[in-house]
Amino acid sequence: MYTIDPSPGSFAEAVARLPADTPVVMLNLLAFREQAEYDEADSVEPCTGREAYQHYSREALHHVQAVGGQVVFMGAPQYALVAPADEHWDEVLLVRYPSIQAFVAMVKAPEYQAIARHRTAALYNARLVAMLEHPGR
Repeated sequence: MYTIDPSPGSFAEAVARLPADTPVVMLNLLAFREQAEYDEADSVEPCTGREAYQHYSREALHHVQAVGGQVVFMGAPQYALVAPADEHWDEVLLVRYPSIQAFVAMVKAPEYQAIARHRTAALYNARLVAMLEHPGR
């Protein structure tokens, strides 16, 4: 199943299920479109999905840092040892936030929402998984 954006209610459910004021690491699995697909109303030069995501990333990093977040890892998957044969990801990203509340506040901010269109245009498939670190590790 191809997905790009969170389902309705997923943020509220994450806030309800995850402990408050506990660091959370967001796992991003990203698959880029060959050509970014913007709405016709957007006046954006044609570009690849990867280029659109790079534009999004440059701007999103400021928002991540503003809520106390940091990029922990960014890389390109090389070979899936355990995965469906038709599953392919172009990039993996781990971002640590001070809490799920900080992450949700960031993505709901109007300034962030203004750049999220680049992410949507860039991707044909994505996963976003909130993770908690094991204590003592």
